Amino acid sequence: MIEILRAGIQTTVQDLGRCGHRHLGIAQSGALDAPAMQLANRLVGNAATLAGLEITRSAVEIRFHRPTIFALCGADFFASLDGVMISPAWRNRCAAGQVLKIPEPISDASTMRTYLAVDGGIAVPEFLGSRATDLQGKFGGFEGRALKKGDRLPLGLANHGEQHARRFGTLQPLWTSEIRVLPGPEYAQFSTVACDKFWNQPWTVSSVSNRMGYRLRGPVLARETGGDLRSHAVLPGVIQVPPNGQPIVLLADAQTTGGYPRIGVVIAADLWKAAQAPPDTQLRFRQIDLAGARLASAKWAQARAIFEQSAYGKSYAEK
Repeated sequence: MIEILRAGIQTTVQDLGRCGHRHLGIAQSGALDAPAMQLANRLVGNAATLAGLEITRSAVEIRFHRPTIFALCGADFFASLDGVMISPAWRNRCAAGQVLKIPEPISDASTMRTYLAVDGGIAVPEFLGSRATDLQGKFGGFEGRALKKGDRLPLGLANHGEQHARRFGTLQPLWTSEIRVLPGPEYAQFSTVACDKFWNQPWTVSSVSNRMGYRLRGPVLARETGGDLRSHAVLPGVIQVPPNGQPIVLLADAQTTGGYPRIGVVIAADLWKAAQAPPDTQLRFRQIDLAGARLASAKWAQARAIFEQSAYGKSYAEK
């Protein structure tokens, strides 16, 4: 079991999300930075699909109530275990009673979220095949909400084998402000000037953003043709443009349908970059084609396979 001594502004139980239910209006949810969640899980010997904690930039304190192997991946918030600094993307051991502390992040921290994986995973009940917290629907995770002081979360069966207990780390994907985007279904309905601004002007992350979507500030994007749109399917990564001309990048908790024109879609390999950008960060979009998007996903899969081989002597697919 782990106990929340200080919960931060938004710490939630997440896994890789709730798939196969969008036709019922149920959002995907899950880790906004899925690669970080996967990497943390595999560092501690968990299946990549097990649940951990998504910690949004703020002070958090957690007490471990059993001997534990854990890892933090994603943003580096200078965490410590009983006062001893620990590195991100490393497997760490702790004894029962030790306390993990994440201090108030420095104001110019370049990334937004870190992910805690514990051997055995966070063993809250599954809901529709996932332990992810849906904050809008108020289900999944721990009581369908962000964690608060005093919460105690059950852990799955520990794996303290010799191979899993050895300490080691790995490199994480490097965050950059450039995000690769496919033109969306309504891209051709925007003016040439608007399209030029979309690709060549910086976009600032608004503080009015959440797990459903990041609102961006920048030049107004004008749609020239097409008329009113019927409601259509949307998914994480879609970039909508509402009437004010300011784009919204949909994230894991996004609604399943919408009526705003879709100017672009962030490729799967880069969606984590948007989710890690703090408010007032500037992002830039770079156009890519479908072949390039598939190649980017293949490169990430290759990087995972290399890590799996070095860590466990087996392929990623075996876990």
